[in-house]
Amino acid sequence: MNRFFRSIGPAIIVAAVVLGPGSILTSSKVGAQFGYAALPVVALATVLMIGMVALAARIGVIYEDSPCDQLAARLGRPVAVVVGLILFGLVAIFQYSNNVAIISGIAPLFESSDGPSSSLSSGLVPAIILVVFNAFVIVCLFRLRHLYASIEKLMKLLIGLMVLAFLINFVVVLFTPSSGASSSSETPTDIVAMLGMIGTTFSVGGAFYQAYLVKEKGWKLAEAKSGVLDSVASITVLGLVTAVILMTATRIFHGRPDPVVLSSAGDVARQLEPLFGSWAKIIFCLGIFAGALSSFLVNALVGGTVMSDALGKGSRLEDQWPLRLTALALVCGMLIAIINLQDAQSTVSLITFAQALTVLGLPALALTLLYLGSRPDLTGERKVPGWILGLGTLGFLVACYLATRTAGVVMDKLAF
Repeated sequence: MNRFFRSIGPAIIVAAVVLGPGSILTSSKVGAQFGYAALPVVALATVLMIGMVALAARIGVIYEDSPCDQLAARLGRPVAVVVGLILFGLVAIFQYSNNVAIISGIAPLFESSDGPSSSLSSGLVPAIILVVFNAFVIVCLFRLRHLYASIEKLMKLLIGLMVLAFLINFVVVLFTPSSGASSSSETPTDIVAMLGMIGTTFSVGGAFYQAYLVKEKGWKLAEAKSGVLDSVASITVLGLVTAVILMTATRIFHGRPDPVVLSSAGDVARQLEPLFGSWAKIIFCLGIFAGALSSFLVNALVGGTVMSDALGKGSRLEDQWPLRLTALALVCGMLIAIINLQDAQSTVSLITFAQALTVLGLPALALTLLYLGSRPDLTGERKVPGWILGLGTLGFLVACYLATRTAGVVMDKLAF
């Protein structure tokens, strides 16, 4: 058991990237709209994510240099730069949804019987909050010594607390009478919510970063089996938490005589009332912040590190360029969020739509991992197992389908 917990490391950071505040809100919305029928989708996305993370981990240990350096050597530096730009763009979108989710998580604390606080609904106060929060994260980025070790410990703690809280709440919900559920009622469904949940669970961008994390961990080819165990254990935790959030929202919201449309974090927080009662909003806000902390910095590190590597400026956390570009990713996500929060739209819908957009770049990243993992010169112990390549290929096909569906949804929304 001690060896098991010690082997968990890089992939739990990947899980923390994915399990951000946007994932919590999106999974809740899917549960309210689709109910238990969405559970097979969560299971499939989790299995595909395990395959992609295992493939990226294998690439990290079989090559001496970094993935983008390998791409540059085999296909040319411009190809590596394109991959870096795709991932940096996805990170900016994901980071935007994390910023919006922070404001959405704070808002319930300022709500009264007359509605949200006017100060929080104005553009200035959310902007100040986001600037302060991002500035704090950037300071931690440059000041923390032994950055990888610090992040790994923090992620294990936060993910552990979130798993415990959601599991206990779900058990309480199971023994709580259902709030008037009716199988005859029709809850409005939105495919964007489903695409968003898949995009946050099957995150090829997060999986791509696993190749860099195993190098930070110092793993070599001898630790290849540990990489598989790490991938299975950590991503299973991710899938479990997503499923528990979805089932809790299903139990509380789905199939009610008056269909529920979750438009604010305060609405989503109601699923915690069986366990926490009147404290549900406060506890939910703490959960949003835990999700933000577990996703905020590491998500930006994904874009900053890979972009730096793509430019040939280094890929280790002790290098300056990955940190500088990570700070740039944080600023980009913050600015996009500040601009869009001026619109009086549903924050949960904004976050869900942003999460769905993250699937657009998945095919290119999945194809890159498959290319690096299937080179003819990888023989003997360096050869990637067939089952990993098989899951990776299936993940690539699913990513192509998701990107096509998402592109169609985006075009329809832009048409209006």
